[in-house]
Amino acid sequence: EHIRRDHGAERFADSVGIGYFHIDLHPSTAPGTYIDIPACPFQIPLGSLIPVRMDNLLAGAKNIGMTHITTGCYRLRPVKWNIGEVAGALAAWCLEKRLRPRQVRNDARNLEDFQALLVSQGIELEWPSWIPTVVPSGEYGTGDANLNLTRDNH
Repeated sequence: EHIRRDHGAERFADSVGIGYFHIDLHPSTAPGTYIDIPACPFQIPLGSLIPVRMDNLLAGAKNIGMTHITTGCYRLRPVKWNIGEVAGALAAWCLEKRLRPRQVRNDARNLEDFQALLVSQGIELEWPSWIPTVVPSGEYGTGDANLNLTRDNH
């Protein structure tokens, strides 16, 4: 079973942002195939912006490396804005440091320095500890895909 349920979303050491939306997939032609299930708040890995077989190219919105299922979470504007902002920051960082994007991701020091830049610019790399990052098992399949993410309730 691939749903992480009580384990929360996978954590990524190369996180360059965060997002949250339920898995919301719309049917193309077949009726009754709409999918809407809860998902955990997630991190956006830098590796998803860097193509596997191309060098010196970055994805900048919905064209990142992801599965059809995770598209339901990543397709929302706030996540796309985060991805675009990070892609631009990485392009500028790479020009300044004379590095390729893959060199930033694959070298711990380069990655740490780039992530520090993002944090200094106000980009969150992980969810605050008061945000529930696990969707209780009973929430699956209820259609209620929205976690209450306000600080007042925690």
